[in-house]
Amino acid sequence: MDKFNDTLDKYANLCVKVGINIQKGQPLVVNAPVEGADFVRLVAKHAYAAGAKEVHVNWNDGDLTKMKYENAPMEVFENFPKWYADGLEEYAEDGAGFLSISAQDPQLLKDADPKKIAANNKASSMALKEFRRYTMNDLNAWCIMSIPTKDWAKRVFPDVSEDEAMKKLWDAIFKATRMYENNPVKAWKDHLTNLEEKVNYLNEKNFKKLYYKSSNGTDLEIELPEGHIWAGGGGKNEKDVYFVANMPTEEVFTMPHKTGVNGVVYSTKPLNYGGNLIDNFKLTFKDGKVVDFEAKKGYEVLKDLLALDEGAKRLGEVALVPYDSPISKANIVFYNTLFDENASCHFALGKAYPTNIKGGADMNEEQLDKAGVNDSLTHVDFMVGSKDLNIIGKTKDGKKVQIFKDGNWAF
Repeated sequence: MDKFNDTLDKYANLCVKVGINIQKGQPLVVNAPVEGADFVRLVAKHAYAAGAKEVHVNWNDGDLTKMKYENAPMEVFENFPKWYADGLEEYAEDGAGFLSISAQDPQLLKDADPKKIAANNKASSMALKEFRRYTMNDLNAWCIMSIPTKDWAKRVFPDVSEDEAMKKLWDAIFKATRMYENNPVKAWKDHLTNLEEKVNYLNEKNFKKLYYKSSNGTDLEIELPEGHIWAGGGGKNEKDVYFVANMPTEEVFTMPHKTGVNGVVYSTKPLNYGGNLIDNFKLTFKDGKVVDFEAKKGYEVLKDLLALDEGAKRLGEVALVPYDSPISKANIVFYNTLFDENASCHFALGKAYPTNIKGGADMNEEQLDKAGVNDSLTHVDFMVGSKDLNIIGKTKDGKKVQIFKDGNWAF
């Protein structure tokens, strides 16, 4: 086996053993692009070797998706297939792990009817609401990772041949996921321990508010709810099995109070949302809600995102990532949120993770709302980190502590 294929095999094993941490007798559901068939077979090989009961794959194809948007009537996008949602719920109830391979062409739907995109986003979000309860509450192990596809690789590296672009993107992904370390599994364990130290520090401080400022105009005050919990790296599912939801991951995160966000924030990286790019945008918040917005690219897409429901206009996640993270140092815009969010501090519009507040996983919707937890059909991360971003935390007794200085951890 040559060096590339050996690394590829180890990467598949890492996703199964560290990402999902598959257990004997557990089903594995994989969402994957058809271009990744060879890699998915490696994933299945390692999953079965680890004792997986079944590996079920849901395939997707960019060309077929594009054809659908060009030819199918609006009613198709307004109605998400119930059988598909029911199938995912059945697997979730059976304790399945869910591995999603995020590898979409960031401009796949740039020429598609934005009304169809908005209708599909709303219909799918509503149909999958119950299924997402299993992942948003960490009831099941889940992991998002990636492999290159030709169209995506050419978007990231437009000035080289297709083959060279694929090689460069594989190299960037392997570096970001620590695959070039002598022992990638150990390297991941060390990295997760480091993130845990940051999480513990922030939880001990129990900040009441965070203040964001940078020279691009970002000036934002964020109130954190009583009982908020910082998390990062990995977590445990309801069966107490440790898993890592994002590979790569460089963030530690919590939730804001749904009505406690005020000020202005500017994006610092393009956002790939539903096959379209939103770039150079600005959001103005008052009492937690977006009351004004601008975008130099993708204005209509951003408008539709914010109009999805009431919760889409509010923040559900606050995430801290140092500017000198390995992914940021690569100086590559991936046009893929999985990577770009791990190169930059970010927020998420929409639903908060109930696990980010004490007892949240056991609260009903009314209790979560009362605690200040945002609810929505969507959860969309967008990047705000910069090399001069400063973040100050304010404790309950009024003490101010520098958390980030010039884009990096201050402690």
